Amino acid sequence: MSLGGNLYALVIVDDFSRYTWTLFLAAKNDTFHAFKRLAKMLENGKSSKIVSIQSDHGGEFQNEKFEHFCEKHDINHNFSAPRTPQQNGVVERKNRSHEELARTMLSENSLPKYFWADAVNTTCYVLNRVLIRQILKKTPCELFKGRRLVLSHLKVFGCKCFILNNGKESLGKFDAKADDVFFLGYATQSHAYRVYNKRLMIVEESMHVVFDETSPKLQDQVSKNADEEDLLQEQVSAAEKLTAVGNQSAEKEKQSTKKAADNKLPTDWIQPRGLLKDNIIGDIKQGVSTRRRIVFCEHVAFVSQIEPKNVNNALNDSN
Repeated sequence: MSLGGNLYALVIVDDFSRYTWTLFLAAKNDTFHAFKRLAKMLENGKSSKIVSIQSDHGGEFQNEKFEHFCEKHDINHNFSAPRTPQQNGVVERKNRSHEELARTMLSENSLPKYFWADAVNTTCYVLNRVLIRQILKKTPCELFKGRRLVLSHLKVFGCKCFILNNGKESLGKFDAKADDVFFLGYATQSHAYRVYNKRLMIVEESMHVVFDETSPKLQDQVSKNADEEDLLQEQVSAAEKLTAVGNQSAEKEKQSTKKAADNKLPTDWIQPRGLLKDNIIGDIKQGVSTRRRIVFCEHVAFVSQIEPKNVNNALNDSN
């Protein structure tokens, strides 16, 4: 049962424009009275009569009241073959669309199931304004009402919103002036929004509504992604620190190994920094060669004690 006490939804579709009406019923016996009221309203609004109607063989349609009404107003009542719903496919597909969309809208904001009537009503309202008639390339509202409607007032079903408290009850000096509500659809008999007041637990119609159309699931997902990014950043930082510590340990171990290898050589032959062993001339095991150990006679130059007078005497000098 819906919040208004209804158990059934009667869907009526105009065959030309595909404009749809959804009437909510507490019992199937109310079908004829709902249809009769809608038919009278359409005939007065369009100044024309209904030519024919089509339905299945349900007991709410095939009864004495419907038959008498159709005979009185010269309406041709057509029926689809038993167990052949495809013959009444237009309204059957419309029923399926309303059901699927309403289920999605309720699940998106985790609303209770007793708001199904408001979800179906909103679905019907939106589809009449957004679907395109394939042959005529116009929306059902354009074809039925003869004008294009503005869609800027459409809002997300079930979104959080705030409604101004316009004197419904006396307020204290520091009481909140707005109530926390959520959006339920559009009023059928006035230009207003339908909202459910969670504090008063009633459905209200008002134009003084401020909407917050951010999805709660989207907010949760954003915060979850932010937490995951922070956790990933912490893991990356920890990995970088471990890598840095590992590199420092490896460098220290390398230096200690090199120092141990250098300590195996004699103290005099520890390799200086920047000097390669390949650049050392001679055998490194012979030790350091200094001038003190050089034999003096190997590098003595003998000269003459008599100064020659000319070149020939210098060349012939054997002393």
